[in-house]
Amino acid sequence: MSGSVWQDREIRFDSPDSQLQPRAGEVIISHLEEVEDTKGNSRDNGYLYVTNLRVIWTSATQGRVNLSIGLKTISKIQTKRVKSYLRGLSEAIHLMTTQNKTQFEFIFTSRVSDNTTMFSSVMAVHRAYLSSSLYREVAMRGALLADRELRLLPQEQLYNKIGGVWNLSSDKGNLGTLYITNVRVAWQCKLNDNFNVSIPYLQMKVVKVRDTKFGVAMVLEAGNLVLGFKVDPYETLKKIVKEIQSLHQVYSSSPIFGVEYSTADEWEGPTPPTTDTIQEDVELVGTKEDISSCESIFSNIFVLFIAAYLADPHKRKDREPVYSHELGLAIEALPDGYSISDLWQIS
Repeated sequence: MSGSVWQDREIRFDSPDSQLQPRAGEVIISHLEEVEDTKGNSRDNGYLYVTNLRVIWTSATQGRVNLSIGLKTISKIQTKRVKSYLRGLSEAIHLMTTQNKTQFEFIFTSRVSDNTTMFSSVMAVHRAYLSSSLYREVAMRGALLADRELRLLPQEQLYNKIGGVWNLSSDKGNLGTLYITNVRVAWQCKLNDNFNVSIPYLQMKVVKVRDTKFGVAMVLEAGNLVLGFKVDPYETLKKIVKEIQSLHQVYSSSPIFGVEYSTADEWEGPTPPTTDTIQEDVELVGTKEDISSCESIFSNIFVLFIAAYLADPHKRKDREPVYSHELGLAIEALPDGYSISDLWQIS
């Protein structure tokens, strides 16, 4: 399941229509028309969508020009005054992001005079995303208990509580209690409340029974972790594994990401617009070398497009143009530490 959810963890440019549509569990919370992507498409009007996983911008005139910015990639949000080709000086929202150790910045400017809704929804949803990480991330040694019971999350329901479950992470094992809910499996040590683990279904890869040096045990693979749990008798262990597998399957079909936002502000209008695909009979005229040359030109244009979003906090004015031997043309000098090849590592 974890490998299939990329929407909150990646930045994607010019995605196909299928990647812009909400995935299972994704909800469009806010929508605003007449929004300019000031940094990358400063003369182009578009639409801004805020979901519980990402921020989406699409061009109003060119459907294939779009941005998908995962909430997990956003490190800073602020408002600022910018100069827009469409509106002149205007308030805008500024997103600082990081992906694969590369920083990108995005500036969205609204042509609507009252853009408070846009700013507040992006900031509020991002805060809600950060505060709900237990729905999506494996957590260890956290404050899981309240009055010796599992502290339930807002959308969480407890389905089973099993005592006498051994965590096999040490040579001797540790005795504790296993909790099974609709969004995760959690285990708490009996002798030490601070020794615990919370494993959301979103991160689970494998749940199975396997032989270990402790005997037959339940093995959970989540992220980069492999955890073992043992309980007697064997019939009880099999029932626990079957229950977790069933709940994991249910969760996968309708995931709960935990990002709560006021339903009064939830967008119930159309999803991001799609681009019609036109089938045409086309005859390619030219040699393979001609076609390869065209592909190279379009690839170079895409690299320059990505470069427009590179974050450079020390930049005060446009850098002097330099000749790029890789692209065969003059470009604005890239920020220190970046190369043309780095721009291909954004996804």
